[in-house]
Amino acid sequence: MSRILLIDDDLGLAELLAQLLELEGFELTLAHDGQAGLDLALQQAFDLILLDVMLPKLNGLEVLRALRSQKQTPVLMLTAKGDEIDRVVGLEIGADDYLPKPFNDRELIARIRAIIRRTQQSANEQPLAAHKFGDINLDPARQEVQCQGQMIVLTGTEFSLLFELVNNAGELIVKDKLSEKVLDKKLMPFDRSLDMHLSNLRKKMPERLDGRPRVKTIRGKGYIWLP
Repeated sequence: MSRILLIDDDLGLAELLAQLLELEGFELTLAHDGQAGLDLALQQAFDLILLDVMLPKLNGLEVLRALRSQKQTPVLMLTAKGDEIDRVVGLEIGADDYLPKPFNDRELIARIRAIIRRTQQSANEQPLAAHKFGDINLDPARQEVQCQGQMIVLTGTEFSLLFELVNNAGELIVKDKLSEKVLDKKLMPFDRSLDMHLSNLRKKMPERLDGRPRVKTIRGKGYIWLP
């Protein structure tokens, strides 16, 4: 049973979500302010955190920033409808995805399952062997990345994105296909999630020794990982 932490100060919504998630087979823990949520997130192990942006004591972005300094637990941000700034900042800090309020119950469950599916290896799956791509070593079984001898800390989504890119090095991967493969959702107009995850990945990876960029963006089409 997957464990989810919901951090939201809307008591009515939290109660409804608790009923929904428990019916879907998830084990839910609740926190109603940012500080309490952060304490739980750091002290316990969760498979996913549902994190509202507008919270007392610490807002959702402050919680996410503090969490990412210590843990890479997947985070689905719950943002106000139309608040593009919170979504962009959340993705920059390290959120795996976002969902604007009000949201459809089925979409919420689908996003939760997609994030958990791509960030956890099923117990009955055969562990994938480690791979070496130039100066990068990827270990899918442990979700670990080493580049030029140093460990690179990535979120589950960033790891999945890197794995897809390097596995198709030298080939154009269209954004639609990459979004479905990495984020488990179709690319929607004005959705910058994929771009933000790639931007975060670029910032974390050391520069290549030959000075070339690691990723080439083909405007309007997709990306090429340069071998």
